[in-house]
Amino acid sequence: MAFVNVNWWLIAIFAYVSLAVITGLPVLRTIFGKIELHPGGPNFEQSKHFTDGAKDALQQHFDRIRGTLGFWKKQAELFRRAHYYCLFWTIPSSVIIPFLAQASDADPLSKWLITVISAYSAILLAIHRSFKIADNYRAFREGESNFYDTYRRMLDRPHTFGSTEEEQLDRYFDEVENLRKFVRNAETDNTPSIEQARSQVSREGNPPRSSE
Repeated sequence: MAFVNVNWWLIAIFAYVSLAVITGLPVLRTIFGKIELHPGGPNFEQSKHFTDGAKDALQQHFDRIRGTLGFWKKQAELFRRAHYYCLFWTIPSSVIIPFLAQASDADPLSKWLITVISAYSAILLAIHRSFKIADNYRAFREGESNFYDTYRRMLDRPHTFGSTEEEQLDRYFDEVENLRKFVRNAETDNTPSIEQARSQVSREGNPPRSSE
């Protein structure tokens, strides 16, 4: 029985591309999927600290911000997964490329493997830096976390917002409004322009040469 010649370089390219696609599916699912808010336990309607009118105002306020909270949660999860995906594929690639360069031979596919890994790593680095993935993840996650901290504090210790019910509601609404402004400003600051994206892609794809 004749042995079939196996081109391990071709198999390595196929394996690399396949793994890159498969491990990227969670990021795509986050982009196109829906993320539901987790039940937070007893809400303002079950609180013993407020009058019926205050309970109604607080619950209406939470219902109005529910869509924003869902958006923050989805964005935080998207940028979290994208951040770790980029790290997972760029850090090992920077380590393995010198060894692949030493192991490459006359087969053109060995050079293609190095090219594919280098190019994909450069693209991921450009995307990570241009879209400020780490900064966006931090902004949305902190905004979400800070809101729920404020929300729980209002439920458990409303006296920290003021001595009267009116003061407590006004202070709580102001703090939530400031949180929304913080996340909105961070989102705006972390949005890249087309020129930034182009320059970053060019920089990653064409690293500066050392002067002789």
